[in-house]
Amino acid sequence: MKLAVEFARDDFHDPDFSATLMAWQKQHGRHTLPWQNTRDAYLVWLSEIMLQQTQVSAVIGYYQRFLTRFPDLASLAAAPVEDVMAQWSGLGYYTRARNLHKCAQRVVAEYGGVFPSDPLLLADLPGIGRSTAAAIAAFSSGRRAAIMDGNVKRVLARVYGVDTYPGERKTEEMMWRRAEALLPEQGIEAYTQGLMDMGATLCTRSKPDCARCPMQPRCVAYNTGRTAELPVRKPKKASPEKHAIMLLIIDGGAVLLEQRPPSGIWGGLLSLPELAGHVAAPDDDSDESKDANAVADDELLRAVAPFCKMESYERLNTVTHMFTHYKLHIAPYRITLAQRHMMAAQAAYVWLPLAQLGEAALPAPIKKLLLELAGSN
Repeated sequence: MKLAVEFARDDFHDPDFSATLMAWQKQHGRHTLPWQNTRDAYLVWLSEIMLQQTQVSAVIGYYQRFLTRFPDLASLAAAPVEDVMAQWSGLGYYTRARNLHKCAQRVVAEYGGVFPSDPLLLADLPGIGRSTAAAIAAFSSGRRAAIMDGNVKRVLARVYGVDTYPGERKTEEMMWRRAEALLPEQGIEAYTQGLMDMGATLCTRSKPDCARCPMQPRCVAYNTGRTAELPVRKPKKASPEKHAIMLLIIDGGAVLLEQRPPSGIWGGLLSLPELAGHVAAPDDDSDESKDANAVADDELLRAVAPFCKMESYERLNTVTHMFTHYKLHIAPYRITLAQRHMMAAQAAYVWLPLAQLGEAALPAPIKKLLLELAGSN
């Protein structure tokens, strides 16, 4: 990494950039976030993982509640993964939570419960990529390493007029070389925080506050009237749409839930049982046949047979949830029971009391649906 920095300086060294940024951060940056003003690597690491693809305002409450349950690395590593998922429920991108647990266990097993300070070693741990490793190393150990998240790409693209898509391999490599070349010799913590703060508070995606930005005199995007164009956006593709039929089976104040497989959508969380292998109803002129989520009676009877004898059912309003790469339409079918069956062999299923929904490890749209339903009963 040292050679990469030295090579980059030939093209991109710009000490005025770091000096301007650090001076701005000292006076106008954020200094009172819950994970700041500490060199505790556990606190820094937890915040950086939570902040991946998630705004600060959404993270603060989760961060504080998470630390109440898992105050240190040892308690997190020793906890069942189900407890970790429950504390993460609603924050999204659940692979982060599973990797968080795996990472804690590896740090305990391989490093005696102490995070390494070397960014290369940090980047080898589950859930920690190159940029996150650099941030952890900078804030917990003062190590000089470059970060490159969405905020940083936006700042660099605008200030230096990068007019190709940052996600393109050659462009990304060039931006990494620039980011490494811009690193200051001293004050890496203020510099790294300044990049994050500037991207989050001034150089925002829409309506950047150029009037208050200290980079305005040297910003290529501002001086050429291209702040709305830079960074270059990823070419748009049609967002795929997927459909799922889920069974809402409630009996005696409890709802039937299924634990999803460890990988894939909502991995490891509890969710409503999903109707697999659905075959569309026969084609005719009725409105129901035009519904991708219409279900024939015999399909529902077969689906609920292991759990109960069905008396009737009701199709509830479709719930639509946006993921990063596709849109999911959930069609909930509420089942009225005639008789509930024993489930001795159904290890993946559990009857959860509706009163415990708030603490359960449920995907956000499923939890919202169930809480609304429980509130209306």
